[in-house]
Amino acid sequence: MKKTSSAAEPRTVSGTNLEYARSHNRRAVLETVRLNGQLTRADLARLTALTPQTVSNIAAELLDAGMLLAGQPLREGARGQPAIPLTLNPDGAYAVGMQLDHQMLVALALDLSGRVRVRLEAPVSRPSPDEALPLISDLLQRLRRESSLDWGRLLGLGLVMPGPFGVEGMTSVGPTTLPGWEGVDAAGLERALGLPVLLEKDATAAAIGERLYGMASELRNFVYLFIGAGLGAGLFLDGRLYTGGRRNAGEAGHMMVVPAGRPCDCGNRGCLERYVSLQALYEELGIAGGPLATPEHLAARGIDAAGERWLDAAAGPLRQAINILESMLDIDAVVLGGLLPPVWQEALMARLHPLPLSVRSSSGERVRQGSAGRDVVALGAAALLVFDEFNPQYEVLLKGGRR
Repeated sequence: MKKTSSAAEPRTVSGTNLEYARSHNRRAVLETVRLNGQLTRADLARLTALTPQTVSNIAAELLDAGMLLAGQPLREGARGQPAIPLTLNPDGAYAVGMQLDHQMLVALALDLSGRVRVRLEAPVSRPSPDEALPLISDLLQRLRRESSLDWGRLLGLGLVMPGPFGVEGMTSVGPTTLPGWEGVDAAGLERALGLPVLLEKDATAAAIGERLYGMASELRNFVYLFIGAGLGAGLFLDGRLYTGGRRNAGEAGHMMVVPAGRPCDCGNRGCLERYVSLQALYEELGIAGGPLATPEHLAARGIDAAGERWLDAAAGPLRQAINILESMLDIDAVVLGGLLPPVWQEALMARLHPLPLSVRSSSGERVRQGSAGRDVVALGAAALLVFDEFNPQYEVLLKGGRR
C-alpha cells in the first residue's frame, strides 16, 4: 500500500467522539495508519480529531487483535514518555479476491499491506453458478494449501463479475454477461462456501483496486472506466465508493451515446459498450466468438488497420461519455483501465484529444491510465474485505444522528 514520506503533508480521516460511532472511529484509525505508514497515538489524535483517550483505547484494541504493530519508542525531547509508533501488521488479516470473467477465474490472497501472498487461476467459459461454484471452492482449498497464512485471520471472499445485477426489463444474458447469476446473492454463496462473501461488479472492484493500490490513491472524485467484454464504471465520490440503490451505479456501457446506433443486448440502440469494449473490438477484427478473442491475442497482434478502424469508431462515443460524466459528477479525472492491453489503451487515450469543454477544470490530466495492472479486478475483489475493514462508514453517523 502506498505510504507518504516524512516530508509529505499527512493525510487525514476525521473521526468522531460520539460513543455510538465506535465502528467508524476504529476504521478511521486504521485508514489513517494505512495512508501514512507509521504514526504515534498523538499523531492519530491530531489527524483524526479524536480525543487522546479514544485513540489510546482503539489502538490498544487493534494491537491486541494483531491488526497493528508497535515499533521501537521514539525519543523526541527529554520530557515525558517516549512516543511509540504504530504500523499496520501485514499478517493481521487476509482477504481472498476472485475475478470471475468469461474466460478466466483468477484468485489471490492479499494481506493487510496490500501484498499478494499467493495467486492462482483456472480457465472457464462463461460459467453458470453450478459450473463455477466447484471451481471457486477448489481454488479456495488450493489457496489454503499453497500458502502459509493463518486461515483463522481470513476476513472472507470478495467475488466479482460483470454486471448489471438483477435489472428488470433489460436482457440479462448476452455476450458481455454471465448466464444464470441473476438470482444468486452473497448469502447463498456464504452458505455454499462456508465463509463471509461480498459480491460486487468487476468495474466497482477495479475502482477499489486502483484507489488502494494504483494511481487513484490521491483522487477523491473519479470514475474508473473498466473495459472488459462490456464497459462498466466504478465511482468514487468525495472519497467514498458509490454503488447506487441496487449496486448498479456505473453501468456506463449502457449510456446511449449514438442515436439509432448499433443494437445492444440490453434492448436499446447506440449504447457506449457497443463501441468501447473488447466485444466491439473483437467484432471489428472479425474474431468475435472464436479462440483468438482474448486480451492476450490483442497484445500479441498489435494495432493493424482493423484496429485503427475500431479506435476511430470508439473515440467519438467515449469522448461524449467523458463529457457527460464530468458534467454530471464534477470529478477530478476519468481513469481508464481493464482488460484492454496497455498499448491499445494508450492508443485510445491519444484519440480522445482534444476533449470537449465541460465543468471540469482544464488543469491536470482529465483522462488517466490506470496503474494497478492486469490483476486490478482480483486485487479489488480482495480489497472489498480490506476496504470494508478500513473505510470509515459515514452512514453510521447519519443513522446515529437519528437516534
